[in-house]
Amino acid sequence: MCWFEGPLAAFDTETTGVDVEHDRIVSAALVVQSAAEAAPVVTRWLVDPGVPVPEGAVAIHGLTDAFLQRNGRWPAPVMEEVARALAGQATRSIPLVVMNAPFDLTLLDRELRRHRASSLAEYLGAAPLCVMDPWVLDKHLDRYRKGRRTLTDLCAQYGVELTGAHDAASDALAALQVVRAVGRRFAARLERLSPAELHARQAVWHAAQARGLQAWFARNGTEETCDPAWPLRPSLPAAA
Repeated sequence: MCWFEGPLAAFDTETTGVDVEHDRIVSAALVVQSAAEAAPVVTRWLVDPGVPVPEGAVAIHGLTDAFLQRNGRWPAPVMEEVARALAGQATRSIPLVVMNAPFDLTLLDRELRRHRASSLAEYLGAAPLCVMDPWVLDKHLDRYRKGRRTLTDLCAQYGVELTGAHDAASDALAALQVVRAVGRRFAARLERLSPAELHARQAVWHAAQARGLQAWFARNGTEETCDPAWPLRPSLPAAA
């Protein structure tokens, strides 16, 4: 059986913003599916981040300060649970689907450093994550297709239903189904690769994609930078 028909897990977060070094996780979800036709098992977390949630973020995911203060938990125990849950999937050699992995996984790593004085790598130990990133896969395998490649766009491209966008569990499940659809569409190019081999190749593909996007920004006079690291950005050096 090909990896894309077998067990997969998927992880997603909703946050206070898009700065992986300073923004906070307000919700997270892990979706585990033992086979392509199996019912998904969903674990959800709500977090009271201890900082105000900007209006722009609330407009996207709908999680207000008042709601999170009533229903969320302190970050420290939640980040511990999330990290252990991801480590459990890695120990079982189950690939983890993460759309735009450097965003969610780096945010989780920084939250662990902030609240647990630890890191994602320390929780994973000898069983590192094997990540499937639908953004990287689609961009490499169908590189000449024009248009955007958000999760909503990929769902439309691959015939995946997305209900409740910007809910962590809904987005995680949709990303998981997109990866299965990508696998089937490009089976001739993917079925002979093990998840570990594909993980390694995505790191190379993402770096090339980042360099290409950086060159495009430079040609258009944009100062935005593209980090080539995948699936996790290295931590910043401590301030002197």
